[in-house]
Amino acid sequence: MRLDFPYYPAKVLCRALGVSHSGFYDWLHAKPSVRLQEDARLKVLITAVHRQTQETYGVPRIKRELAAQGHEVGRDRIRRLRQELNLRCKQRRKFIATTNSRHDLPVAENLLE
Repeated sequence: MRLDFPYYPAKVLCRALGVSHSGFYDWLHAKPSVRLQEDARLKVLITAVHRQTQETYGVPRIKRELAAQGHEVGRDRIRRLRQELNLRCKQRRKFIATTNSRHDLPVAENLLE
């Protein structure tokens, strides 16, 4: 086995970090917590809402949409999960007419022609 960095046994690393090696292996093989499982389920729901709404809904509207589907979730949790998923809403700008061609004001003559 060729590694470009030094190899240290797990027992040595655990001793250096002040944790038991049996506790490390328990943590390594443990099932995901209930919160992590729920976050994974919410990520799927948030992604679905994001795509269904043409990627235009922000956190408050996603929160309302999930509540309408029967999933009560806090806005900070939705914000954190959206950041983890790298989801950003498209911001559509309102068209603003900056020129008014229908006026009775005098028009300057074309000096350059």
